[in-house]
Amino acid sequence: MTRLSSEERRAALVRAAVRVIARSGLASATTRAIVAEARMPLASFHYAFRSRDEMIRELVAFVVGGEQFAILASLRPGVDIRSAIRAGVQAYFDLVASEPGREQAMFELLHYALRTPELADLPPFQYGSYRRVVVEALLAGAAHGGVEWSIPVDDLARLAVALTDGLTLGWLADRDDAAADRLMDSMADALAAFARPSTETAPSASTAARLEEHRS
Repeated sequence: MTRLSSEERRAALVRAAVRVIARSGLASATTRAIVAEARMPLASFHYAFRSRDEMIRELVAFVVGGEQFAILASLRPGVDIRSAIRAGVQAYFDLVASEPGREQAMFELLHYALRTPELADLPPFQYGSYRRVVVEALLAGAAHGGVEWSIPVDDLARLAVALTDGLTLGWLADRDDAAADRLMDSMADALAAFARPSTETAPSASTAARLEEHRS
């Protein structure tokens, strides 16, 4: 049997935890249930993580990283900003629809953290991570589409995350794909309305710096 490195063991346990929470809820995600899902001995968990709460933090980063990859992969040079936003939202929604339990797990983790003093830093981390992904996508989309934003991009990212939460919760409640499709069109229209033609012939130094900052 191939011996897993510490990082491989941590990643396998995080993926197992996502599956357990998505299937059975956070209350069922005991360390024993997680290692059983990962087909590892119990000692493996305590070797990889100091606590379940530490693992939860890494789980959030893992899920957000997957969303970031899907959204940024949807962006194409030369595409108008409305189409770029629509493609990014669609890429995110496709992830939700393919694994709805994962997004339920993220909402459940948020509410658990809000009630757990030891995890008081997790909600700001979780939503800060969402906004960083959106800021990177908005900056990249603007650079590709030759536009700039008429309001601070951080404020626009907050609006985008709020709309995305509504899209996600609404679809989880009724699984109405057609309604979700119409809402994504409206989201793209609303966010693109804050774009205006860029005065730069190439991405500005500040835009390039912010992109580099969010990629690091």
